[in-house]
Amino acid sequence: MKIKAIGALSAAQALEPMDISRREPGPHDVQIAIAYCGVCHSDVHQARAEWAGTLFPCVPGHEIVGRIAAVGSDVTEYKEGDLVGVGCIVDSCKQCEDCEEGLENYCDHMVGTYNGPTADAPGHTLGGYSQQIVVHERYVLRIKHPEDQLAAVAPLLCAGITTYSPLRHWQAGPGKKVGVVGIGGLGHMGIKIAHAMGAHVVAFTTSESKREAAKALGADEVVVSRNPEEMQAHTKSFDFILNTVAAPHNLDAFTALLKRDGTMTLVGAPATPHPSPEVFSLIMKRRSIAGSMIGGIPETQEMLDFCAEHGIVADIEMIRADEINEAWERMIKGDVKYRFVIDSATLAE
Repeated sequence: MKIKAIGALSAAQALEPMDISRREPGPHDVQIAIAYCGVCHSDVHQARAEWAGTLFPCVPGHEIVGRIAAVGSDVTEYKEGDLVGVGCIVDSCKQCEDCEEGLENYCDHMVGTYNGPTADAPGHTLGGYSQQIVVHERYVLRIKHPEDQLAAVAPLLCAGITTYSPLRHWQAGPGKKVGVVGIGGLGHMGIKIAHAMGAHVVAFTTSESKREAAKALGADEVVVSRNPEEMQAHTKSFDFILNTVAAPHNLDAFTALLKRDGTMTLVGAPATPHPSPEVFSLIMKRRSIAGSMIGGIPETQEMLDFCAEHGIVADIEMIRADEINEAWERMIKGDVKYRFVIDSATLAE
């Protein structure tokens, strides 16, 4: 079936309207009429070929929410009309150790919601900047938030799980001091989720102007990272630091704030590497620098349920489909609080 979408024909071109094809639902497929799609910085990196291997046409978007329009003959868990979401994964091998443990995000054959290999035309997956998507039922997620929050739920499918998974893995909670570096699309979700988990949350920002905003998101304290005295006051005090910054920066300033056995996990994905960290800062206190990538399907559902229970959604700015290029330029400049979401109904216009 032909549907409307927004995508890029080359790395050098702006996004533009296009018609794309979706397969008819197979026995285990779910066809979703997309209501809203969040805008992630990864969309820019991929569509502009800042990350290797971009396939064109590129239709970005992996923060998808909407209603089921049709289900395949063997689908039993979902029915037409259900509120559902699709995140960053639409397929995997389904049989490796990672898949069997519900960690499809680490499967060597994970297929991303866009720019991944598929038998569907044009040979690679096309994402959520579109009217509809067809996905195997395994990778569909149930939305339990009220329908009037649906647009603000969309960024949870990437920004939410990207921050929830490491916070849960490294056991953020009561009695733990947790830092969140960066107050953007990822960071604002990290603050909300860590606060709801019961941790003592310290937000790090380079901007004094974000101090009150960070507190409003749930931070117990806010540190301006360019202020040496403020940084020094937290030396060797953190159990865990979640670093969401997607630009190369000096990691040593933050590793020095970790306790013995503390961990800083990187979830921001810069286009070029960070400067190499000071090894002695790690050795002398058995500190760790780790990485984390989204989450598997079971954990993503857990995150959605947790956020519904605690009333957590993203802070968003709604845009029309024809405003996407301007939104990308604003996002690159950090001019959004804190996530753009496309109203997919405007694709038809």
